[in-house]
Amino acid sequence: MSVFVQPLLIAALVWWFSTGAILWLVRLPRRTFGWSMGLYAVVAAAATVGVMIASRDQSALGAYVGFGCALAVWGWHEMGFLMGKLTGPRRTACPFGAQGWKRFTLSAETVIHHEIALALTAVLFVALTWDQPNQTGTLTFLLLLGMRLSTKLNIFLGVPNPPITFLPKGLSYLQSYFRRARFNALFPLSLGLSIVVTLLLGDAALSTTGGAQTGYALMFMLAALGLLEHGFLMLPSPDHALWGWALGRSEPRKPKPAVQVALAATGDGDQ
Repeated sequence: MSVFVQPLLIAALVWWFSTGAILWLVRLPRRTFGWSMGLYAVVAAAATVGVMIASRDQSALGAYVGFGCALAVWGWHEMGFLMGKLTGPRRTACPFGAQGWKRFTLSAETVIHHEIALALTAVLFVALTWDQPNQTGTLTFLLLLGMRLSTKLNIFLGVPNPPITFLPKGLSYLQSYFRRARFNALFPLSLGLSIVVTLLLGDAALSTTGGAQTGYALMFMLAALGLLEHGFLMLPSPDHALWGWALGRSEPRKPKPAVQVALAATGDGDQ
């Protein structure tokens, strides 16, 4: 059982620390962003090679390397998004009164470059690891991509607690595309699929041995954390309790009305 527990603890620790490190970096002065992105790009490139090499290694070490490298590449994408370097062509607040398909297309324009980059990276990982025995790195990236897409769609459709805490000031206009609602029809499906994926990964971890067990255990914990994050969309999120050291000592920001966000984005209102 200790062979199974160790990957769970490591996955949780890596998730907590890597998230906090990115939140800390994106809150540094903007003049540091170029250095951060450049240095991290070297790490991400090396991690991409690491995913390919680890895919040939069926040992527990190979699973850890594939998992860690996939998270490193994912972190580079997330940092680029939160620093405003890889978002979309639209960088202004949602026009007042936009509804339905119009609101969806405008929302997509704010993040489309990031989504394309993630999709291309996923395709690259599949190609680099095709027909190899250790798919931990590729599956980890695909799992993160699926959880992100589910979260974004639910935020767009409406949840009680959209994750505005993570938005730096440069992306405050994105709040205007979030919808606060007690419930949306997609959430039960998202929750159900998340539970099924988590249970399948847990069952695979319990029914395998060696490197395969390690890889499935790592992904099981990641899926469980993704399930928890979905729960935070409906319940108060302990962001400052978990990452206060990265977010700073300021009080959690309250969501602004869409009109106020629009004025702030154009320079006509408070930030």
